[in-house]
Amino acid sequence: MSAETKTRPIVIDGLNCAGVTPGQLKRTLEGGISAMNLTAIRPGAHLHDALLQLEDARRAIEAVPELATVVTTVDQIAAAHDKGVVGIILGAQNTLMVEPDVKLLASFHALGMRIIQPTYNERNAFGYGASFTDMGDRGITEAGRMWLEAMEEFGILVDLSHCGHRTSLDYLAAAKRPLVFSHANAYAVCPSPRNKTDEMIRGVAKTGGLIGAVTWAPVVRWDQRPTLDDYLDHLDHLVKVGGIEHVAFASDLPEDIGQTKADWEKLWGPNGVYPNVTGVLGDWYTYEDRSTEGMETISQTPLVWDKMRARGYHESDIEKVMSGNWLRVLGDVWKN
Repeated sequence: MSAETKTRPIVIDGLNCAGVTPGQLKRTLEGGISAMNLTAIRPGAHLHDALLQLEDARRAIEAVPELATVVTTVDQIAAAHDKGVVGIILGAQNTLMVEPDVKLLASFHALGMRIIQPTYNERNAFGYGASFTDMGDRGITEAGRMWLEAMEEFGILVDLSHCGHRTSLDYLAAAKRPLVFSHANAYAVCPSPRNKTDEMIRGVAKTGGLIGAVTWAPVVRWDQRPTLDDYLDHLDHLVKVGGIEHVAFASDLPEDIGQTKADWEKLWGPNGVYPNVTGVLGDWYTYEDRSTEGMETISQTPLVWDKMRARGYHESDIEKVMSGNWLRVLGDVWKN
């Protein structure tokens, strides 16, 4: 262990969807990231494709042991940090792969997965995604209740980031263990359907969980390209409503994934597949300016801590947002 590692704080990225490449992992380490919740299975994948994608992710990580390692316990996160490599938490933002039977969650746990969302922006067997608003979101389903029980039994962390508002509230009400919004912001600051209301923020805190303030521009500000100060406005609100013990950090930067401008326009552009998420943004939202200003790459993460210091946050509170809250939640939920 180097002297630098001894003094460097642990930092956990609550959602990372970037490519597992040497260049990207080096940028992640430059940003001071110790561990990250990696989207190892893409949201639309059913069982066969999910297994292939998980295998691809594991092989990519195993190919660069000097840069990254899979972690499944809090102790392993600390060990990866001490070694100076990125601890990869294998995650998924949807659960289409277990729609046939939630008992399959045990197999995914055995394969190293430790954080999963019930649904993405769409509807599936377990509930409704964020693109469903008002009466369109009918909440948790009976299959969703079975999914939640299985997740809690197997020790996989429940993530509600992309769930619709009613579905989120239903899961919060039914939870017996801490759960999280790994990457979402405050609806009161930016009324994106992907963001969470004050009721939900208080609800996730009540479970002992957390919400990871996310830098993804469309959920930070609508009328103009957001800056890190706009991002800090969300973090301030989350702390005010949920308490500093229940707020964390998430980047959600899709770096090094081989996405072209045409790919981005089709999926996430102003005329993309989620019009009530990205179609409501101002003219500023282009491929070139799609990220929050000051957080275009994961290597810029230390600027977040600088902004927190500038706003008067104590170092002990900054460390809670960096990783302390994540380590508590993961320790409460995960089983070996």
